[in-house]
Amino acid sequence: MTTTVYITRHGQTEWNVQKRMQGHQDSPLTPLGVQQAEWLGKAMKDVHLDAVYASSSPRALRTAEIIRGGREIPLTAYDEFKEINLGVWEGREAGELEEQYPEQHQLFWGDPALFSIQGGETFAAVQERALGKLRELIDLHEGGTILIATHTVVVKVLMAYFEDRAMDKLWDLPYIHPTCLCRIDITDGVPEIVLHGDTSHYVTSEGGLES
Repeated sequence: MTTTVYITRHGQTEWNVQKRMQGHQDSPLTPLGVQQAEWLGKAMKDVHLDAVYASSSPRALRTAEIIRGGREIPLTAYDEFKEINLGVWEGREAGELEEQYPEQHQLFWGDPALFSIQGGETFAAVQERALGKLRELIDLHEGGTILIATHTVVVKVLMAYFEDRAMDKLWDLPYIHPTCLCRIDITDGVPEIVLHGDTSHYVTSEGGLES
């Protein structure tokens, strides 16, 4: 018996374009972000899904709604799938943070296991909460197929668990593009990564695949 889990990141947001850290704060999907979600929804239209889950942040929930489309599939949002809480960093531009918090900025990208920031949470805490909820859903949907719409750090820490990837290698490739798709098949408790950061559903205005 195989349980299939699809995991995707939300579509591009206004703060993504502005290079602002979002964390538990939120900004709306851009027109491109909506389109990215539509591309994935179209690519998955014939994939049977028993349920769709999302972070409770509006950008992820909206992405999940677009991917689900008109299908009568339950959609449930959970706080456990929210992005890492970035405390005093939230809403701030990345370049500004690099200047003001050089040590923490280096740890965030260079050794996430050691990262901490005032008012925020650790990467390990994100992995614990997201993985705990994911395990519940895998048990609930044993033998079924689910989709989760979440955020970059959550995608990274969940996939790191399935890969047995060390936290200091968290940011190694693949890059987690907006609405990129991961797929994990779990058979008799053994996970197999089928897709990791896949963007083959991306389409250009001319109708061809984006590079």
